[in-house]
Amino acid sequence: MAVQLSDAEITRLLAERKALPTNFRQLLQPKPKRGHSEHEMSIKGGAGSRFRLLIRQSLLNPLDFSVILGYLPEEVTGLFRLRRYNGKSHEHTNKIEGGRFYEFHIHTATERYQERGMDEDGFAEPTGRFSDLSGAIDCMVADCGFDLPAEPQMGLRFTRES
Repeated sequence: MAVQLSDAEITRLLAERKALPTNFRQLLQPKPKRGHSEHEMSIKGGAGSRFRLLIRQSLLNPLDFSVILGYLPEEVTGLFRLRRYNGKSHEHTNKIEGGRFYEFHIHTATERYQERGMDEDGFAEPTGRFSDLSGAIDCMVADCGFDLPAEPQMGLRFTRES
């Protein structure tokens, strides 16, 4: 049975403090896997919630990427996608609102999409806040209650291997 969350619960989970390890940028270095590179990291929230941070990027198209913050509810085994930061590699349509765009965009889980049996994070908005995978990670860290390590780190930059 899938879990359904209200907008208030989604907002609470996004705001819950999530401490990142000191070496989180090194830990997030994606590993090649059949046409793309990916990595994931489990994170425990300050209130005890379990989260998973996933990154994925195409090896052929650097604009084809996703940075996903998922919630792992106790009562189910599946991942509930709270927020997803996508590259400019495909057209997105908001099925309820009808808007369509081809831009970098941010998906947010909503109660209304769940109620209609759609993907929880089916709603998205275009953004100019990032233009690559590293920028999308920075936006998620800024938006989703992450606590940065005390030590400053250099920005995370990914390059395609030749």
